Amino acid sequence: MSAQAAVTEMSAQAVVAEPSAGPPTPAGPPPKVSSRGRAAAPAANSNWDESDIPEFELFGALGPRGLPPLTEFLDIWGVDMMKKRDGDNKIHHRTAPFSSDDLIVRRGQEFQVNITFNRPYDPARDKIAVEFVIGSSPQYSENTYIPVFPDGDQQSPWPGRVVLSDDNALTVGVTPAANCIVGKYQLYVAVATPYGIRRTRRDGSRYLYVLFNPWAADDAVFLNDHAEREECVMAETGIVYHGSHDDVAERRWNYGQFNHGVLDACLYILDRSQMPLVNRGDPVKVARKASAMLDSRDDDGVLVGNWSGDYTYGVAPTAWTGSTEILLTYASSKMPVCYAQCWVYAAVFNTFLRCLGLPSRVVTNYYSAHDNDGNLKSDIILDENGRVDRSRTRDSIWNYHCWNECYMSRPDLPAGFGGWQVVDATPQETSDGLYRCGPASVRAIKLGEICFPFDAPFVFAEVNSDMVFYSRRKDGTLEPVKVNRSHVGRKVLTKAAGAQTSRDITDQYKFSEGSGEERTVLEKAETYNCQREKSRLPPADVDLILSNVEVDLGDDFELKLRLVNRSDQRRTVEAFVSGSVIYYTGVVSSEFLFTTPSVKIGPSASAKESVTVEARRYMRSLVEQSNLHFMVTGKVTETGQIVSAMKIIRLRSPKISVKVTGNAKVNEEMIATVEFTNPLADNLEDVYLRVEGAGLMLPKFKYYRLISAGASLTWSQSFTPQRPGTTSLIATLDCPALRQVQGEFTFTVEP
Repeated sequence: MSAQAAVTEMSAQAVVAEPSAGPPTPAGPPPKVSSRGRAAAPAANSNWDESDIPEFELFGALGPRGLPPLTEFLDIWGVDMMKKRDGDNKIHHRTAPFSSDDLIVRRGQEFQVNITFNRPYDPARDKIAVEFVIGSSPQYSENTYIPVFPDGDQQSPWPGRVVLSDDNALTVGVTPAANCIVGKYQLYVAVATPYGIRRTRRDGSRYLYVLFNPWAADDAVFLNDHAEREECVMAETGIVYHGSHDDVAERRWNYGQFNHGVLDACLYILDRSQMPLVNRGDPVKVARKASAMLDSRDDDGVLVGNWSGDYTYGVAPTAWTGSTEILLTYASSKMPVCYAQCWVYAAVFNTFLRCLGLPSRVVTNYYSAHDNDGNLKSDIILDENGRVDRSRTRDSIWNYHCWNECYMSRPDLPAGFGGWQVVDATPQETSDGLYRCGPASVRAIKLGEICFPFDAPFVFAEVNSDMVFYSRRKDGTLEPVKVNRSHVGRKVLTKAAGAQTSRDITDQYKFSEGSGEERTVLEKAETYNCQREKSRLPPADVDLILSNVEVDLGDDFELKLRLVNRSDQRRTVEAFVSGSVIYYTGVVSSEFLFTTPSVKIGPSASAKESVTVEARRYMRSLVEQSNLHFMVTGKVTETGQIVSAMKIIRLRSPKISVKVTGNAKVNEEMIATVEFTNPLADNLEDVYLRVEGAGLMLPKFKYYRLISAGASLTWSQSFTPQRPGTTSLIATLDCPALRQVQGEFTFTVEP
């Protein structure tokens, strides 16, 4: 509707108001907000908004007789983008695994296009250009319109050359600039005539996807490590670590970055964020924007976080097997997907980054502090007797927290701070007004250079905070009685490149506890207003140790305490043993055990105490990850010193059996069989079984209303491998009474 028509319509619909009612309110919908009046054209921020490029652009005005016949000039008969999966373009650009009929290439590396004309191409008289267009209002100055001249007569942001001229066919080599926009382009071929430019029609078969290129030295994401590139760009399945630092558990995940539709879904995420196309060649900006968009809190992003335990209106975070279903659902429904917790955010973010060509990996930090005030302290309040005062203890430390690292140069930082960068999509705190985190240089975090963007102080606190125990006097004042400087950031793990094992990368985030380098780093961090607890309390002469124990879900077990007296005098410890069911975020769900043993220890001796933990006490209050948290605190009667110990016990869930039968070859049908037996004494209701595999099977699920106690189920599903290589089928079982149940089968598909 024109502005004049809109004014006319509003005048016709104007309401009559009382004299005292103020100006009249127009009826009908509000006017559409646009940039008209401020900018000559709307900002190009969508890969899917395209412009129709004219088939003929006239150099001047038409004469009275119109255009003369153009038959004597070069005519384009066909354009072959050489996009077969086994063709040279996709093989050389390492994009053959993508399930797409379009050509997908990586920037900073040449690909070839074959053009057929009506006669042989003559560079002396024929002037042609291969044109690439992205978004609406393409402009040469913004690199959204790129003409490539294979004869070399004119310069282009993307170098071009004639590779082969044979009869009527011409093979042109094109090299996208190593810093060009990442996204979906349309290709045209144009021929110059004396009267104007004639070009091919817009054709849906001539789309070109350009990705980041970690193999190209000039690209900002160049990673000069073959094993890491293969793992952090090409690997479709991975391992996400959880549990506790001394009882590490694994969760398999299908990233599925090459699955059909996933690349378009990742580009849609950037479009949904309204990120200008001109910024999409910068990995720093892309990663930061995506960090905000993976969460729905601010901008209707991909995932809805839920830590409540009630997942009635969505999928429980523990039930997902991979990223494909999440991304395709978001792209098709245009609505956030329910539900996620930190490892789901990290795993889906990993798919996004790898799909666009950014090297990335999922990282797990054990005992991760959530610091929102920059004081590097997590406070635990004790009463005068040494018992935890839960009503006043508000800080919590996550058993583990997952984030991502992506690899890129950082030209905005001093030299040496490029490389691995922390990015985190889990909504914890706002950054520049949005829930997002990073990219923050891992090197800067280790060296305490937390003044650098982005969000380095927050990540620094996640791995360096202190646990401070305060004794609360009757007058309400707090006195620090113990400081544990080594509990937080106990271990940082990621998957080892090319192996099914973990890699400890704690030393990339921090120096050894108590070392001179660590003290220097903490002193430097304090200059940026990250304050630590300055109290230097003498250590207690009694050590309290909780032994490790492996427990299956539903079993009774013994919690064993060992107290060691390092003094030459007798000691008595009045202890408080608390057992709680907790969420993995460290938040207490319910306390199921409390006892107060008194332990006497001889000089330079040790004593043991055992507490029986009955399944009937903890089973009725379990939450999804089945973590039991034991906190033991106590006061040494003779000295008044506080002793403490904590232990996370992960109850081991039953496993699903996954098997495959058939000839493991591409395009040959196979059968996957999933089996499960209910080991509990209670029935399982509303059970969902999910299974998928990268290059094998898109996500599928099956619903069971009831699985009786001791009963078994078997589900068989046919599938046809699409790509050769080693891959995994991953299955999960989920119901309100039993979560965190998973199984997998890894095998190799032959070509």
